[in-house]
Amino acid sequence: DENSSDFDIDTLLKDVFIEKSEFENIIDILKLKKNIILQGSAGVGKTYIAKKIAQGLKEEYGNNNIEVVQFHQSYSYEDFIQGYRPNKELFELKNGIFYQICEKAKSDSSTPFFLLIDEINRGNLSKIFGELMMLIEPDKRGEKNKIKLTYSENNKHFYVPDNLYIIGTMNTADRSLTIVDYALRRRFAFIDMKPKFNSQFEKFSIKNGLSQDNINVITQKMNSLNSIIRKDDSLGEGFEIGHSYFCSYSTGNQKRWLDNVFKYEIIPLIKEYWFDNPEKIAQYSDEILS
Repeated sequence: DENSSDFDIDTLLKDVFIEKSEFENIIDILKLKKNIILQGSAGVGKTYIAKKIAQGLKEEYGNNNIEVVQFHQSYSYEDFIQGYRPNKELFELKNGIFYQICEKAKSDSSTPFFLLIDEINRGNLSKIFGELMMLIEPDKRGEKNKIKLTYSENNKHFYVPDNLYIIGTMNTADRSLTIVDYALRRRFAFIDMKPKFNSQFEKFSIKNGLSQDNINVITQKMNSLNSIIRKDDSLGEGFEIGHSYFCSYSTGNQKRWLDNVFKYEIIPLIKEYWFDNPEKIAQYSDEILS
């Protein structure tokens, strides 16, 4: 059916607050660059959209082509690609998630495969990717660029197939991280994800059962708080607070639900952002709770 992919994209985007043109643009960049990173602050729905992008490129539903992994400080090459692991009395060579999905993708080269790496900037990239950092580049894919891996036995070579796409997510408000290393900057296209307290958010919230009054309260307060965050020299737009904190309402007392989101999710962020300025914490918290 020729129109099925158009239909799919509309179906796909019904719960995502992103314009169709923006979404299609991201898919085009991914096709070309093979590796992208969705970057944004907490609650902009990065991981959620990453999965949608994978589905959008595949034009059919199904999760067997998607693997998800989360990087952290102690994540290593041996976890990700290949290494020796203890097995009762012996150590045996075990393949990690990246190796496995590359092999899967090679066995079915007409289908796209995806690796979603959550919090990609929390890992030490050159340590995790090792000699494969080069092979993920679009023009270094395929068998012609195969290499021997660190732990390869008996001359076994490895390459990254053309039909594997890597989608990373990165939290721009994570102060504990240094700037992303150059090796990563060069090999990935970076796409900014922004809070969307927009008409799509409003439609979604109405469908979720929220009253127009409460939707107005959310959008007015959050747009005003985000504007303060954006203009703050020590914060900026990478710290704006996303919409997904307000997507959890299902049933029950709306006022109580909203107060709880403000009290237990938004105010802790305010306290973290202005930890050295009690007056601002008091002022902005009062405005949120008023």
